[in-house]
Amino acid sequence: MKGIAGRQSRGLPLGAVVPCADNSGAKMISLIDVKAYHGVARRVPAAGVGDMFIASVKKGGPEMRAKVVYAVIIRQRRPYRRADGSLISFEENAAVLVTPEGEVRGSEIKGPVAREAAERWPRIAAIASTIV
Repeated sequence: MKGIAGRQSRGLPLGAVVPCADNSGAKMISLIDVKAYHGVARRVPAAGVGDMFIASVKKGGPEMRAKVVYAVIIRQRRPYRRADGSLISFEENAAVLVTPEGEVRGSEIKGPVAREAAERWPRIAAIASTIV
């Protein structure tokens, strides 16, 4: 897994509760750990658009609740800079549940998907309705 392209700000620290934007059965997930994160001593790990992370399902169907799952962030509220110099931010944070290999667990994604996440995860781009 590669890092985020450019120098993008990571807007979701550990413990952040993120709404799930797919139809996998989970409603709200809490960030537990960021995959492939290499920080410095005593810095709280954080995830940004396109990062895969490990989460715990806080709200959702009875079969999904309290499960530990993998997810990818597709939208974040904190502004981040693209390579062309523009600043991008969304109205809300959002994530989709995936398998450890990157296959999407749901069959549809509600709302737009950031281009950074779509370029990094082709299976997310395949079922995204809108890529911004």
